[in-house]
Amino acid sequence: MIEPYFSSVFYPSLTFPEKQTRLHEGRKIVDITYSNTAESGFFKWLSMHYKAPFIFIECKNYSTDPNNPELDQLSGRFSSLRGQFGLLVCRKIDDKQKFEKRCKDTALDGRGFIIGLDDDDLEVIADAELSNEKKQLFSFLKEKFDKLVM
Repeated sequence: MIEPYFSSVFYPSLTFPEKQTRLHEGRKIVDITYSNTAESGFFKWLSMHYKAPFIFIECKNYSTDPNNPELDQLSGRFSSLRGQFGLLVCRKIDDKQKFEKRCKDTALDGRGFIIGLDDDDLEVIADAELSNEKKQLFSFLKEKFDKLVM
């Protein structure tokens, strides 16, 4: 159910969604892959500064916080050709500070950039989109990204 939501909210920056993208002859699968066709906003900024021709989305319907294996799974889909950025979407992240530190560890180890989004974050994104607040959406995502590199 996240693909129609992201396709609506992030269009025209993210296009051509592909569910269950198979990599390495099917040995690895990504829940959703988007082409980054952004001409403005966060994903344009991202592509200007980091390798991000594709945006990878991994969805976890967990009742507990995602841990290192989930981050490792997503970062294992990154490459110098496909890109180095993904979103890990889940129902709830209780200890956001700890999760953000895990994402920063992944970035500092040179294994790519992952932003975690839970239902509360998706509500913020939806509110920004409904009120046509593109700057608010950019700021929200950029603030999360900055925690990975600062």
